[in-house]
Amino acid sequence: MGHNRTGVIAYLLIAFGIAWGDIALVVFVLDGSLMNPLLQLPMAFAPAIAAIVVRKWITKEGFGDVKGRLRLGAAKRYYLLAWAGPVAVLASAVGLGAAVGGYRPDLGTVPEQVLGADLPWAAVLGFALLAPVLAMPVFWGEEFGWRSYLQQRTGRGTVAAAVVTGLVWAAWHYPLVFTDYASGGPWALTILTWTLLIVLQAVVLAWLFLRSGSVWVACLAHAGNNLVVGAFADPLLVEQGGFAGWQVNLLQAVPIAAVCAWILLTGRLRRPEMA
Repeated sequence: MGHNRTGVIAYLLIAFGIAWGDIALVVFVLDGSLMNPLLQLPMAFAPAIAAIVVRKWITKEGFGDVKGRLRLGAAKRYYLLAWAGPVAVLASAVGLGAAVGGYRPDLGTVPEQVLGADLPWAAVLGFALLAPVLAMPVFWGEEFGWRSYLQQRTGRGTVAAAVVTGLVWAAWHYPLVFTDYASGGPWALTILTWTLLIVLQAVVLAWLFLRSGSVWVACLAHAGNNLVVGAFADPLLVEQGGFAGWQVNLLQAVPIAAVCAWILLTGRLRRPEMA
């Protein structure tokens, strides 16, 4: 148990240290923007770096339980869910926003807002489907740390492990609330609703990770969340709908909460048999 505790503490210190150090460097030294993907890279890979350092040099436990194989055949249904799920979440959030906000989404302006050019919707659809697949290696930088390492080191049951990992993962993001990455709206409401959203996402990612037996399924779902939901929610819900960032968090949380309820009430996370 002490061995495990030492590894977790070291992991958290490295993952938070690199990520928060990157944010401080960009904001206070470089006077840059965290909307720049290149400036986000140290933060994006901080969890993976932390997990590798701990596994190899601190606890020396090795990499036997990382679930690093693709398992494309056995886990194909979970890859499909991870690929299509973010599109369904986005559609649900926009539909809910239109219902409660009383506005009609103008889909014609979205291609230029998202892709920077007035392209046909076929190009937008291609981006939504292809970008998450191509970006999977980037999101491995987080998932190799959060799911492959921390989630499996909490010493708790699978449900509690997912929630604890989600809370830690949320706290890791908090400094971004005070930057241009997630600015807008009262910071306390942004932190509160972002924490709720991230914990819900952690439950879904835990289920995908454990049931598929592959960290790459979680990488695909994570990429879809950032590149599909994240990219399209701002023009559709903030710019057109007039919602604040914290309100958009809640709109996204509703469909994900429904998925979490299904996972938990049916015991799918308590009995995570692999595909």
